Amino acid sequence: MSTDLKRIAAEKAVARVESGMVLGLGTGSTAALAVEAIGRRLVAGELSGIVGIPTSTRTRDQAESLGIPLTTLEDHPVVDVTIDGADQVDPEGNLVKGGGGALLWEKIVAAATSLYVIVVDESKLVQRLGKGFPVPVEVMPFGWKTHLPAMRELGGEPELRSTDAGDPYVTDGGHYIIDVTFPEGLGDPEHADHVLLHRPGVVETGLFLGMAPEVIVGRPAAT
Repeated sequence: MSTDLKRIAAEKAVARVESGMVLGLGTGSTAALAVEAIGRRLVAGELSGIVGIPTSTRTRDQAESLGIPLTTLEDHPVVDVTIDGADQVDPEGNLVKGGGGALLWEKIVAAATSLYVIVVDESKLVQRLGKGFPVPVEVMPFGWKTHLPAMRELGGEPELRSTDAGDPYVTDGGHYIIDVTFPEGLGDPEHADHVLLHRPGVVETGLFLGMAPEVIVGRPAAT
């Protein structure tokens, strides 16, 4: 999706925002455009009294640069609207997220949200989660290799995410991410999620299941 289409879709999502709301601020390129649009609406006087809860330090820094007031889930445990992107969306609205490394904070905020809005382009719409994009799994650094056999038993091909320098990628929460590729996708995402989450040391998965988001798809205008 071009930046123009992303921006149009992001602004459509931001149209759900009203003054006085508590907002979840997502992470990633499309979410960043939504945060930018919220900042513009604040400056223009179209919004007032809002507070944002960022899902990553990157988003926090962006929101602060735009003058968006920030808060925490401790002070506001119920979020009115969260706007975020996704790596994959299936026909039931289940998601794969975490390509940007913020899946744990994103899922915590999403679970506290009344209206969860996901902005994607058509390429992110899939019939089967996990096919064509790895499922990120956030794990404690201690004992991370112990999870690899279980991931392979699920039919996955696990690989520790690393930085450009070759060091393990570390999340904002201080964890590692194992990206698990499923060549044929996940036939039973709920089972895979259950198995992984019941392993000591697995913090969270990038499978966002049963959250019933409103999905906004950026598409070119009809010609």
